[in-house]
Order: sequence, then structure tokens, then C-alpha cells
Amino acid sequence: MMDAGKYRPGYFPAEAGYTDWVYRDRIETPPVWCSVDMRDGNQSLVIPMSLEEKLEYYKVLLSVGFKEIEVGFPAASETEYEFLRTLIDNGMIPADVTVQVLTQCREHIIRRTFEACKGAPSAIIHFYNSVSVAQREQVFKMSKEEIKQIAVDGAKLVKQLAAEYEGNFRFEYSPESFTGTEPEYALEVCNAVLDVLEPCEGSNVIINLPVTVEMSLPHVYASQVAYMSRNLKYREHVTLSLHPHNDRGTGVADTELALLAGADRVEGTLFGNGERTGNVDIITLALNMYAHGVDPRLDFSDMPALVEAYERCTRMHVYERAPYAGALVFAAFSGSHQDAIAKGMKYRQKNKLHTWSVPYIPIDPKDIGRTYDADVIRVNSQSGKGGIGYLMEQTYGYNMPKEMREHFSYYCKSVSDHGHRELKPDEIFRLFSEQYLDVNCAITVTDFDFMREGDTVKISITFMKDGEETEMEAEGNGSLSAVSNALKAYTGESYKLRVFTQHSMQGDGSHSAAASYIGLQREDGAMFWGAGTHTDVIKASTNALLCAFHNMTKGGN
Repeated sequence: MMDAGKYRPGYFPAEAGYTDWVYRDRIETPPVWCSVDMRDGNQSLVIPMSLEEKLEYYKVLLSVGFKEIEVGFPAASETEYEFLRTLIDNGMIPADVTVQVLTQCREHIIRRTFEACKGAPSAIIHFYNSVSVAQREQVFKMSKEEIKQIAVDGAKLVKQLAAEYEGNFRFEYSPESFTGTEPEYALEVCNAVLDVLEPCEGSNVIINLPVTVEMSLPHVYASQVAYMSRNLKYREHVTLSLHPHNDRGTGVADTELALLAGADRVEGTLFGNGERTGNVDIITLALNMYAHGVDPRLDFSDMPALVEAYERCTRMHVYERAPYAGALVFAAFSGSHQDAIAKGMKYRQKNKLHTWSVPYIPIDPKDIGRTYDADVIRVNSQSGKGGIGYLMEQTYGYNMPKEMREHFSYYCKSVSDHGHRELKPDEIFRLFSEQYLDVNCAITVTDFDFMREGDTVKISITFMKDGEETEMEAEGNGSLSAVSNALKAYTGESYKLRVFTQHSMQGDGSHSAAASYIGLQREDGAMFWGAGTHTDVIKASTNALLCAFHNMTKGGN
């Protein structure tokens, strides 16, 4: 049996009065982004990245547009140390990029960190110590004053070494386990650190408030951040940063609300890779802003390539339903969803809209390197005529009449259902061709000649069956009607020509092919369909008629 009674809230809400941010309805400007993929993300991998993999992934982060990248914990391992030295010694840090390194507030670790950073063109020394009630009581067994002194001593040492070592250094302090700390005590420790570092114009200090473990509802964290933002010393020279994890599955919500509450910066990872349930997913955060019309200043225009590089370097897998990045996040299998999407796409095209408002799809998949046919309209046994029709039209140029789309959709769904699988676009086109277009008709037309007399069209037409030609004459109120009447006379079959539509395929002027669709109704009411294409519109419609007739008489569609 599960026992909820063993749990107590481990967080400490801010005092009343720090909730003004709830009246803001969107994030209007992007934060400063810092990728911690190379450190927090890397240390959470079953097999951490090699030096070569880290170098490749570092280049990926640069291509995305990160200007701050935490490259590791150089005192923790030789690979971490060597990686940072490789970046510095080989001039691999662009002028507008700052690398960040992590260190505990322990003297030998801080000194080793500065050795690794020597000569860095721009580096953030990120030092931290744990300040939560649980850590104070259970791990360190120290008083509040003793814990605060660790932070102050760390600040003094990084300030001293920054003056001694060659390089351009900035400072960041994190009260680790902030979410399990009394806000007033976290504030006291951070202000003591700031008094040592003395931030000023041109020398900002980063105060980072980590959600080391998610403990509360997102609005509680946001109110804690608001409390810190309003009460930190030197606030105009402090960059207030967030570092959320995702233990409760609300890392994105924590971050978005905390940005509304006054934070300036976010540390996170691509695809949310990180300790336990992960860090906050920067891709989701950035594209959430993008979907609200805010430029996140990160480039995710080739998401498939980004996913491929991430999976190869980290050996992790991007979940198919991961927001924006997953292989299936834009996929619509449901018939009603497909129909709404197809109509929304056509509405946007018809009205020449720039603004995106297509049902069910929050952003244009093409903006992140995805395609409509392979990523949006997906066909299985749950699909409908709208999606299948849209796919056939957009990918192959065939705009079937409504009744034919419905008939074809049932056929596709049946194939998918019996095979227990998804149908790919090329397979759907093959089914369309086999059923309606490239039918091996028993009857063909080898020649015809038309003559118009007033409102009547007369035809002389030659049919072929089993290698034998037969010439027939007939008339009708149009070319297709005359062909159809000749076919009836030739075969003795009875039917009604219920549906005939035609359109031009994409092409160049007179070389454009026509696509024709015919629906024949047998005496028992059953409908049979055919399609035809040709640069001659009469031949296109004749081919469609013969395909539909063949299906009617030979037990086809």
C-alpha cells in the first residue's frame, strides 16, 4: 500500500505580496540563455561524452546561437579539464561567447578550476554550496551561519583568484537546493556573497536560483523568485538566473512563471536531458515564446538535424511526443483532426495569410525543418478523407472529388487496419494508382473523332477488347457524354455517370496534364470510381471513364 502520510511539503513559500506577476499573460522578451548540456546534461549520461563528442556537441550549441555555455566541472575529471583547455588553447571560443565552469565552494577545487580557465577570453566562474534545511541538518550538520560562511569564503577566493589569473572572468553564485530553503535565509546568503563581489556597472554578478529538486507547484517557485528579485542588493547589477529541474514534470511551467516574476536568465538543456527526470527543456521554452510571436534568439530551424546530432553524441533518444522536437508531435492520425488541418491549410493559402492559425498545430512545422506530408498528415486506420485527400493533393497534385476521397479513405484505412501499420505517402499513391489510375482495363480506346452539331456532340470511336477493334457511333450533350453513350452501346451495360470533375496538374502551360475523376453509379446504387491523366483533357476523362467502368464490371473498387 502507498502511504501518503510519510510526506510533508519540504518547501517554504515566500511571504504574501509577491504575486503581482500573475497579471502578465505572456513573456515578451527572451531571457539570457545558458546551455548546461556539456555539464549537467553530460554528467547525467550513462556513458558521458568523449572529448571528440563534446567538441562536436559544443559546435552544435554554437550553431543554435547560445552565447553562454557551461562546458563542465573541470576539477571533476581529466576529460572535463582537457576539454576546456582544448577550447582555450585552440581559440575555439568565439568573441561573443562566454564559457561557464562549475565549482563547489572548496578551496582546492576552486584553484583547480582557475588553472583550467587560465587565459579564457570570457569565462563565468559558477560557484555554489547547499543551503537547504535538509542539507544543513542531514549532510553538513552545520548552522545557518556556518553554511553562509562557506559561501562568503568561496566568494572571497574566486574574487582573489580572478585578479591573479590571466583571463576575463565573471561570477555566478548558486544557493543549491534553493527550493528547500527558507527564502529569507537564501536572500541573506546571496546578499552576503554580493557584498563580497560588489557588482557594479559593467561587472554584473549572476545569482542563480536552482530548482535542484522540484518540490512545489510552479507558482510557489515563481513567488520565491519574485521575493528574491525585489530584495536582492545591487539588483540593477545582478542577473537573476533560473536553473530548474523537472522532478514534478513542471520544469517548463516553473521557468515560465519565474520569468514573469522577474528572472533574467535561464540555464537548461536541449531536449531536457539532465539529472533524474531532467533539466528544463530550452527547446520547449524557446518555441513556446516563438509561438507567441517572440523571437527567442535561438535557431531551431533544422530540428531533424539537431535531433540526429543529439542522439548520436549523447546516445539518448528524443521521445516521439517531446514538444516540438518529437517525430510525432505534428502528426495527425485522427480523421477529424486531419480534416480540420487540411481545411486550415487551404484557408491560409487561399487568403494569403502570413499569420499562423491552423487548427491543432501551434507553429508552422516548416519553421523548424519539418514537412507537411511526412510529419503532419499521417495515415493509419484512424485517418479520414480530409487528411488523405490533402496529402494526395499537396504531395502528388490529385484533388479528388469529395465522394471519391471518402471512398479512397475507407480503402486506405482497411489496408492499414488489416496490416496493423501506418501507410506512407508513396504507398498511398501506389494504392490510388492501382485502384483508379493505372487500372489494366479490359476495354481500351484506340481512336475517336468528334463533330459538334448545335448542342449535340457526335462521336465515332473505336474500342478494343481482347485484341479485337470495334467502331461505334453515338452522340451526347458533350464529349464525355458521347463517349459514355458509345460505351453503353458497345457493352450493353447500364449505369449513371454521377460525378465528373477535372483540373490541371502542376505543369508548364500547354504541357500541363489534366486530371479527371469519374464516378459511375450502378443500378443497385453502388458507386465505382476511376481517374485519368493526359495532356489532352478528352483523353484524360475517357481514361477515367474506362477505369471506373472496369471497376464496376470486374468487381473493382
